[in-house]
Amino acid sequence: MSAQANAKINASGGLTAALVARATAGDRDAFATLYNEHRNEVYRYLFLRTRDRHLSEDLTQEVFVRALRRINSFTARADGSFAGWLVTIARNIHTDHCKAGRTRLEVPIGEFFEADEQACTAESGALRDLEAVEAAQAVAVAMKALNAKQRECIGLRYIQGLSVPEVAVLLSRSEGAVKTLTFRAMVNMRAVLAESGAAA
Repeated sequence: MSAQANAKINASGGLTAALVARATAGDRDAFATLYNEHRNEVYRYLFLRTRDRHLSEDLTQEVFVRALRRINSFTARADGSFAGWLVTIARNIHTDHCKAGRTRLEVPIGEFFEADEQACTAESGALRDLEAVEAAQAVAVAMKALNAKQRECIGLRYIQGLSVPEVAVLLSRSEGAVKTLTFRAMVNMRAVLAESGAAA
């Protein structure tokens, strides 16, 4: 790395350290500057995990609210940066959000008021369960029609919920190859499902 590049990095790090010190002392303008400098990086990190623009924006705001509350706990280290600290907060907030999503029961208002009018019977619940089992069996049959790479790709993308770049890294393939593999697998699965639907 050139001396000029090192000087630029050191100057940037020095500026960030000065802004953090001012923000710790209560300077709102300094924290606003830190927010403007790092907002996009935190947003990108969260968007890659959620694939939801609105949720990523909300979580990004939570990251900076938490960072502001805990700015006194940040200590500059040779192996860490303010951006790294923010990404750690973002990772924790994303993890908390995912955990809360597993236990949170959201009921749309319309359904809440209609619940008294539409009592759910044991029969309708059993039918829903049966349909879910049949759908899972149909997908399992369709997955068997795929070759090993297609099966692995579909499993990583849709069962484990990984992004195309993450699957590309795991399969040691380019993102384009992963997209092609996914597309071909989906075409094959649709054909198998269409045949089994016609047979039924």
